[in-house]
Amino acid sequence: METIQTQIVVVGGGPGGYAAAFYAADRGKQVILVEMDQRLGGVCLNRGCIPSKAYLQATKMIEEARESERRGVVFAPPQVHLEKLRAWKEAILARLAQGILALAQRRNVQVLWGRGYFEDARTLRVETNEGQKFVKFEQAIIAVGSKAAVPKVFDLGNPRIMTSTEALEMPEVPGDLLIIGGGYNGMELGTVYSLLGSQVVLVEALDTVLGGADKDLIRPVVKAAEKKFKEIRTKSKVLDMATAGKKIKAVIQTGGETREELYDRVLVAVGRVPNGENLGLENTRVQRDERGYIKVNEHQQTDEPGIYAIGDIAGGILLAHKASKEARVAVDVILGEPSAFENIIIPAVVFTDPELAWCGLTEAEAQAKDIKIEVSKFPWSASGRAMTFDRPEGMTKLVIEPETERILGVGIVGHGAGELIAEGVVAVEMGATVRDLAECVHPHPTLSETIMECAELFYGHATHAYARRRAAEAH
Repeated sequence: METIQTQIVVVGGGPGGYAAAFYAADRGKQVILVEMDQRLGGVCLNRGCIPSKAYLQATKMIEEARESERRGVVFAPPQVHLEKLRAWKEAILARLAQGILALAQRRNVQVLWGRGYFEDARTLRVETNEGQKFVKFEQAIIAVGSKAAVPKVFDLGNPRIMTSTEALEMPEVPGDLLIIGGGYNGMELGTVYSLLGSQVVLVEALDTVLGGADKDLIRPVVKAAEKKFKEIRTKSKVLDMATAGKKIKAVIQTGGETREELYDRVLVAVGRVPNGENLGLENTRVQRDERGYIKVNEHQQTDEPGIYAIGDIAGGILLAHKASKEARVAVDVILGEPSAFENIIIPAVVFTDPELAWCGLTEAEAQAKDIKIEVSKFPWSASGRAMTFDRPEGMTKLVIEPETERILGVGIVGHGAGELIAEGVVAVEMGATVRDLAECVHPHPTLSETIMECAELFYGHATHAYARRRAAEAH
């Protein structure tokens, strides 16, 4: 039994955890990082964001090859070698994880491989392959993340019922795939499997997929998905599932109609739940809410002085970049510096084709909260660059405060929206006005200039779109 002293222990080596450990080390703190998986990076790197984007990029090539025929460039039908595809994806993950470990070593962050358990408010027991180690700490940051939710009715112990974790291992390309849930995971993985050849039926309980984004931005994504998927059913529920030989029998209710259907595999993508169990939190004053998330204040502090929580385990939007920002807030507070997770603009991106991204206030949120806004929209059918991509269905949208003309929110749907939204984040975060964006020269021909022209359109003088609105004011 070994006892180690440290200033800060970080429990969990995902994008929040390793960001916290590295930042604290950069600021001169002695840090131990505890991770129970075999490599750093957490769900995002190993079983989420990165592998899904790898598959999305690979399968996008299939679609682009098909579409290229109308441009006069014809390719032979693609052949997919799953083993090679998996190996390519795995090589990316291994390389990234090794890079994170190397950065930990360069910063003198000690990595303990094992499960962490709080013996008390200042002691963490780590179950390693070499036996138990006890870490005595001054402060702790909990960053243990979340896992895919599997309702009991779907948990049959049958490997043909997958979460995103198993789906990203890509054991096979099923002939018929049922996806339960129309959020990020359902839509992205549905895109991947449909392009590989699966007949995808997606079932969503709400009246729209990708809830949270404005419906006018969702529309092109749904339209494109309807061409790839066999069917998208909203206002639908899977009531029951059972094993039926080598198939899964699903009882699905749509409207007033209930029917039984057979599928080769089922992907359950109904959300995530926090990894709050078996941490020893009951040995501290750390409190969890009714859904299992650790309660924190705006400084990421728990009810136990000296213990902080960040990322998915702390609730809110379950996104890697939100966890990374909270990591810096927690470390700054530990260092005695003024910092709080308040009014932080967190962008959201859905990596479908077309991509969907937004930040700040949405039009739907403004309507729900009765906030007075004005909206400017620039159609990508007026963008020369979008046309060269054969992606004229896109749109750039600004949500504007009428009195000040300040940008409150930005939404983009279209090719590369995930890259473009960063400019929107800067605009909203810095309190930029529509005039600021309109007067910033953007390179031509690019998709980025749709942001400038959307701002110009607000005043009625966008070069590539016509609008009478505010034309007189602009002069």
